[in-house]
Amino acid sequence: MEVKTSLLDNMIGVGDMVLLEPLNEDSFIENLRKRFDHNEIYTYIGSVVISMNPYRSLPIFTPEKVEEYRNRNFYELSPHIYALADEAYRSLRDQDKDQCILITGESGAGKTEASKLVMSYVAAVCGKGQEVNKVKEQLLQSNPVLEAFGNAKTVRNDNSSRFGKYMDIEFDFKGDPLGGVISNYLLEKSRVCKQPRGERNFHIFYQLLSGASGDTLSKLYTQLVVTLHLTPVLITPAVSLYVLSQNAMQIVGFMEDEVQLVLELVAAVLKLGNIEFKPESRVNGFDESRVKDKNGETIAYYARDALAKNLYSRLFSWLVTRINESIKAKTRHKVMGVLDIYGFEIFEDNSFEQFIINYCNEKLQQIFIELTLREEQEEYVREGIEWTNIEYFNNAVICDLIENNQNGILAMLDEECLRPGTVTDDTFLDKLNTICAEHQHFESRLSKNSKFLTDHSLPHSCFRIQHYAGKVLYRVEGFVDKNNDLLYRDLSQAMYKATHSLMRQLFPEGNPAKVNLKRPPTAGFQFKASVGGLMKNLQTKNPNYIRCIKPNDKKAAHIFTDSLVCHQVRYLGLMENVRVRRAGYAFRQPYEPCLERYKMLCKQTWPHWRGPARDGVEVLLTDCSVPAEEFAYGRSKIFIRNPRTLFTLEERRRACLEDLATLIQKIYRGWKCRTHFLLLKKSQVVVAAWYRRYAQQNKYEKIKSATLVMQSFTRGWKVCLCIEYMPVSLQMQKYFLGLKTTVPSMSPIDNTWSAQPYSFLEGAHTELRRIFHLWRCKKHRGQFTEEKKAVYEEKLEASEIFKDKKALYPSSVSQPFKGDYLEIHKNPKYLKLNSAVEEKVLLADVVNKINRANGKGSPRLFLLTKSNFVLADQKTGQVKASVPLPDLTSVSVSTQSDGFFALKLKEVMEAGTAKGDFLLSSEHLIEIITKLHRTGTTASRRHVDFTLQCCCCFSSSSLGPICVCDVLATATVIIMFSQTDLGSG
Repeated sequence: MEVKTSLLDNMIGVGDMVLLEPLNEDSFIENLRKRFDHNEIYTYIGSVVISMNPYRSLPIFTPEKVEEYRNRNFYELSPHIYALADEAYRSLRDQDKDQCILITGESGAGKTEASKLVMSYVAAVCGKGQEVNKVKEQLLQSNPVLEAFGNAKTVRNDNSSRFGKYMDIEFDFKGDPLGGVISNYLLEKSRVCKQPRGERNFHIFYQLLSGASGDTLSKLYTQLVVTLHLTPVLITPAVSLYVLSQNAMQIVGFMEDEVQLVLELVAAVLKLGNIEFKPESRVNGFDESRVKDKNGETIAYYARDALAKNLYSRLFSWLVTRINESIKAKTRHKVMGVLDIYGFEIFEDNSFEQFIINYCNEKLQQIFIELTLREEQEEYVREGIEWTNIEYFNNAVICDLIENNQNGILAMLDEECLRPGTVTDDTFLDKLNTICAEHQHFESRLSKNSKFLTDHSLPHSCFRIQHYAGKVLYRVEGFVDKNNDLLYRDLSQAMYKATHSLMRQLFPEGNPAKVNLKRPPTAGFQFKASVGGLMKNLQTKNPNYIRCIKPNDKKAAHIFTDSLVCHQVRYLGLMENVRVRRAGYAFRQPYEPCLERYKMLCKQTWPHWRGPARDGVEVLLTDCSVPAEEFAYGRSKIFIRNPRTLFTLEERRRACLEDLATLIQKIYRGWKCRTHFLLLKKSQVVVAAWYRRYAQQNKYEKIKSATLVMQSFTRGWKVCLCIEYMPVSLQMQKYFLGLKTTVPSMSPIDNTWSAQPYSFLEGAHTELRRIFHLWRCKKHRGQFTEEKKAVYEEKLEASEIFKDKKALYPSSVSQPFKGDYLEIHKNPKYLKLNSAVEEKVLLADVVNKINRANGKGSPRLFLLTKSNFVLADQKTGQVKASVPLPDLTSVSVSTQSDGFFALKLKEVMEAGTAKGDFLLSSEHLIEIITKLHRTGTTASRRHVDFTLQCCCCFSSSSLGPICVCDVLATATVIIMFSQTDLGSG
């Protein structure tokens, strides 16, 4: 019997909410909690995927999982986002149906990660090849580029998309990706100049300041302190993020000069944040502002911020266009759209951006309701099943409140922006209070007809809309300016006159030859048009839904807040979605897998059914006595009305499987016992036969052995009478042949050797042992690499210098010589010091320098090259002393287990200036002295003179009043180096 897994097998809670019994809000939330606590973050509502953000990595997105869900039935395995992605991809590839995957939810619910998982799965399961892989890589790498420039950290999400993104991935007839087209919606450009408390600017600013080198930053003219709310505390991304963004831009298709141009404009936006103004008066009496300090006029700061926002917004749009040029397909056959757009937002202070974002989410909710009901109805009609209508909330009335061309909020905002006279945010609010006061989803305290006159939670300068996701309070301050989105014409002309090529492209209206006096469309008008186009695009495709939910507001793992999840379940309309699904039939399944799963319940279908699958299901349900009103036969599927019917079938299947398992175990145990008995019987016959043979052979061998012993004694007695001694040549031959079996192992530390058999071979025996040891040592040395040889040579030289002379030496034998203990080439802290040392650093360590005046120690960086040693400050990396090795006359250490050593220098240098000696202390004394010794020539190293001498006598004039004898307690070993020795390294 072939056993397949299913979402009904080993289910934690209920994998499909349609099967939940009883169905109410409490059981719905409890089922989500139970699955979330067991790391089951995905749950179905029919074909809709509910995704809970785990706020941690889970081992469910591996290549093995991709293969597990590849080409499998949607309900065949436990719920997963891969199942939905596979279903959409196979429908597109095999049935030529354009697909769209709609990912919705609050900010921080995991929409961006869900879109990445969908794209990575499709990239993994589609075709292979050099060109296809290049296209896939470009599509995937477009994400980090857009995230760097369009995402930011908010109070609810560390990687919040501050723009809407819709990507159409285009495929050929085989299902291989050809390219794509990205559409972006409403970048939150106000974040460039101002962010709410606890939030950050766009990622690219921090990546640039944290990851770019000093030279790069200098070239980009960002030497000044940045004031666009980029405090040092927040500039913490790893350098690798900057590198990843640059690599992604190159993979997508950006040239090096284009990347440089983009970074220069990012730096220009940062530079704008440093501009300050001061007021001045002209001779003719007019006022003006000059760049100086914080007391400039307000209009100058407004122009500065407007330019910064427009510059960044246009740069982002140019990036999207440039990416589209790289990833666009030459031909188009099939399309899969992935929508990753900002989630519904309810902040403490909601402005024009939140109003536009929530309007877009209202439209998405509307299309979700329409397409869900339409798809449900189409399936029943397609299968020939009667459809039963169900009541649900339709948010079209909210969409109409916002987008109505006559008296919608956006239309009134545009009217205020375009009409002559004094226009303020308050006049806009007055118009809303007049026209929208009676609307059931609009609330305002200032309206004369308002029932909220005594509602003190509703400020005078705000209005409130009752969205499908809850009530949101909007502050009208800034609505008019943000909707106008105007930039002074002289600023556009100034940008067009810039020598920067990309800057000129971003401000084409600044061209004096193409002056256009027509007022540009408002931001609200543009967004409404783009959202309308998006809705039309989505309606032409087969929809697939991922509804993202965040379990808590703390962005923490293992926390499930019931009230927060309940709020999201309500405004996402998930309960209504379940009821719509269950209005007709709760469960449907194709005939083939249904028969395969339940065939053991009927004798006629078990173990195999020879005929059409539908006939087999009819026989099965009739035999199981399922009431006729509980199911219906479609053209390709069986429809089950009540979940209890399905659970009854599951329970009977589970009991039947237990009976089958018992039967299989009984038959298997009988077969196993019978097989074991037959094996024992056969083995007994074989053993008996072999034993009888063995007994006879043993008896024969004993008789033969006794005979041979008697014969040998007789022959030996006769031979001894003729030969008194064995010849010497035979003894030597026996000795050398015996060495083949007694020779020790090839390990150089194996001191075993066979005993000497004959006294006359004593010399040869000893010499052979010596030769064999030298030979295996040579073999052992031949396995060493050049690096290991150098290490062992240093260790050997350390042994020659310090063995039996320095008490510290035995403890250092097992410690490898590392050389660069500071990792000076990798640590950015020592880049300045590394550049100051031109030669290769042989050793870099922290030592203690003993002060001549008071005997106190101070930490210093000790660097040794082939021709110099350098002492530098540990904190700043500033070079304190750089001494050529030819000026070092001797090195002095004690015989004890301390780390002190003294460096004796020439008293008069070439320039005629005297330098004092150094008394230092280090934990790596043995390695430092050894490397100093190795800097000499081989010839001079053979004549190193070791003498005992008091350190005070060594250089009392240079070390001052310090008694080194008191420090070291005993005499020292002096390692003398000649000037030619130290200078030739």
